[in-house]
Amino acid sequence: MHNPCRAMVPESTTLTFDSTFKSHGENCAGTLMVPGAVERPPVIVMGHGFGAIRAAGLSAFARRFIAEGYAVYLFDYRNFGDSEGMPRHWVSPRRHLADWAAAIRHVRTLSGIDTGRIVLWGTSFSGGHVIQTAANDRLIHAVIAQVPHVSAIASLRQVPVRVTIRLMMAALRDHAGRLFGHPHYSRIVGRPGDTAALTTDECWEGYARLLPPAAPWENKVLSRIFLDLPFYNPLRHAHRVKAPTLIVAGRRDTVTPAHAAYRAAMRIPDCEFHLVDGSHFGLHLEDEPACLENIALQLAFLNKQVARPVRCRAAY
Repeated sequence: MHNPCRAMVPESTTLTFDSTFKSHGENCAGTLMVPGAVERPPVIVMGHGFGAIRAAGLSAFARRFIAEGYAVYLFDYRNFGDSEGMPRHWVSPRRHLADWAAAIRHVRTLSGIDTGRIVLWGTSFSGGHVIQTAANDRLIHAVIAQVPHVSAIASLRQVPVRVTIRLMMAALRDHAGRLFGHPHYSRIVGRPGDTAALTTDECWEGYARLLPPAAPWENKVLSRIFLDLPFYNPLRHAHRVKAPTLIVAGRRDTVTPAHAAYRAAMRIPDCEFHLVDGSHFGLHLEDEPACLENIALQLAFLNKQVARPVRCRAAY
C-alpha cells in the first residue's frame, strides 16, 4: 500500500482499503481508512460489541477520528459479517480475543500508518476485549473502552432470573446439538421478558438504530455463549494494562453498569474515567447528546495521549 502522504491527496479525502487477515486459518474481513494529507497517522483498531458487525454503529466514531487525522482499522470477527467461519453468529470471548490479537499483528505489517501508535477501541462486549488485549500486549499505545463489559456478575444482574434460566437451557441444547451438526440459536436482542441476550427497555430500539439499511445481520447467536458469559471478567486483567486508557460509562446504562466500569478504571494504573448522562445505546448514536459528549471526550483523550498527526505539506 502506498504512503497516503506521497499521494498528495486533498486533506478531506479518505483512502479506503480492504485489508483481510488470518485468524486461526480463517479470513477475517477488515477495512483500513487513512485520512488524506496525513503522514503516517496513528491507527485506531475498532471491533464491535455483542453479536454485531463492523458496518453497524462504528462509522460515526470512525468519521470523527479520521477527520482529526487518525487512521482507522475496522474488522469483523470470525463467523460474523464479511469474515469466514462456520457455524455463523458464534460469539466467544476466547475466539474474539484471538481475533483481536490477529488483527493487531496484521495492522503492524501495514505501510502508510504509524504502527508504533496503535490505539485499541472497543464498545460494550469488545470494551472488555480491548482491556484484556492491552493487558496481554504491552506495545499498545492507548485504549478506549466505552460502556465496557468488564464483569459477568454485574451484567447478568440486569437479566431477569427466568430469562437467565431459559438462556442456560438453550446453551445446553446448543452443546448437545453441536455433536450432531445441529446448532441451536437464541436471539441477540428482544423486548423485556423475551428469551434473548439483551432485553432491557433500551435494547430493542437502541440496537436496531445501530444497523444501517439492508445490513447483512441476523438477530441470532449460537446459544453456547450463555455458558461462557458467567466466566468472562476482563476486570480481573485490568491491573495489568500499562497503556493510557479512557473508559466512558453511561449513567443510565442498563446493559453494562457504570459501577463495574468504574471498578475497572480504578484498577488500571493510568486510566481516565468519565460518567456521561446517557444510556448504553445512547452513547453509540450520534443524534444523542450523550454520544456527542462521548465522542468529544474520546477526541480529547486521543489528542492528549497520542501526538497529533502531522499534516503533509501541499505539493506545488
